[in-house]
Amino acid sequence: MSRDNIYAQNHPSLGAFAFDDAVARVFPDMIKRSVPGYTTIIPMIGVISEHYAQDNSQLYDLGCSLGASLLAMRNGVKAKNCKVVGIDNAQAMLERCQTYVDKDSDKAIEAGISDNVPVELHLGDITRFPYVDASVVTLNFTLQFIDPDKRQALIQTLFDAMLPGGALILSEKICFEGMEQTLQEQLHWDFKRANGYSDLEVSQKRSALENVLLPETAQAHIDRLKSAGFSQASQWYQCFNFTSFIAIK
Repeated sequence: MSRDNIYAQNHPSLGAFAFDDAVARVFPDMIKRSVPGYTTIIPMIGVISEHYAQDNSQLYDLGCSLGASLLAMRNGVKAKNCKVVGIDNAQAMLERCQTYVDKDSDKAIEAGISDNVPVELHLGDITRFPYVDASVVTLNFTLQFIDPDKRQALIQTLFDAMLPGGALILSEKICFEGMEQTLQEQLHWDFKRANGYSDLEVSQKRSALENVLLPETAQAHIDRLKSAGFSQASQWYQCFNFTSFIAIK
């Protein structure tokens, strides 16, 4: 796992954060050291997928990046005749994701597993994808990078494509009101420093993400999910200003 040192040196002209080749190379280290609770959320996506995946259905991972949540879904599924579909708009991330999927398939073959759940990867815009027969959908720190004006329409599209009893897993960085925002933000920065990031790295990464990652409050997410028609929508996990929701159709 290559170490993330993208922002270790001073960048006089700092561009907006992008999921390019440089980020793809260090992404496992970056997200582990930057997102508190990430190593808990990923295996729990597998647990949730096992519970909610239905026979003859699709499981979607939107903004699949290198495939951590996608593979958790794949290995959690016990239902029959399912397929996991990963979608991302970054070619560099998707290419590396394919290598991880291939390695996971090889491990299944070595273990004598002959009915491994098939995986399809698509390069594209998650707001325009033709979703069908979905029983589990994951947006793992993805919606926060979508234009806020397009978020409700996307959630509505996913709800409409979902089978009754299906589940949507939504993990996001969230914001708060007043002093709680200051507290949670400071604790997140302390988490990153505890994981070896310097003050310069924390500052430059924050600046690069400023107009790219646009967080909302937890209540805004709950309201959007319920407005789309989900019968249940709640937070199942939170660590500082990072949380995960589950919504049931």
